[in-house]
Amino acid sequence: MIQRIQTLYLFLAAVISAGLIFVFRLWTNSEGAEVFALDNYLYLGLFIGSALLSLISIFSFKKRKTQFVLGRLNIILNFILLGIFVTQSLNLSGETNVSEKGIGILLPVFSIVCLALANKAIKKDEDLVKSVDRLR
Repeated sequence: MIQRIQTLYLFLAAVISAGLIFVFRLWTNSEGAEVFALDNYLYLGLFIGSALLSLISIFSFKKRKTQFVLGRLNIILNFILLGIFVTQSLNLSGETNVSEKGIGILLPVFSIVCLALANKAIKKDEDLVKSVDRLR
């Protein structure tokens, strides 16, 4: 379980989704207050949901197909989160709510990259097992 590279990618995606939301701000509003993911329950729920999907995927290492599907669902969840951030930042005119964007808006992108690499490694393992089964 631990020695597989996809476990490290999934763990990194979980750390990005659950740990870094406390460190990096999403944006700074016009009053100068920093907005974190903790300030909005929707953002917090989506980030925690992504981290939980990554952890569930890590512990379902014996079922590679389930692990692959959970990885795809997690990628979709992160795309939804990224879409919400993009529409939030583009729909606001000028300096009304979002004054300065933070690095926290890019956290779903980093998580998507880690999840895509994990799914690639899971697919590689599944192909390897299928090739060995053909030889029997």
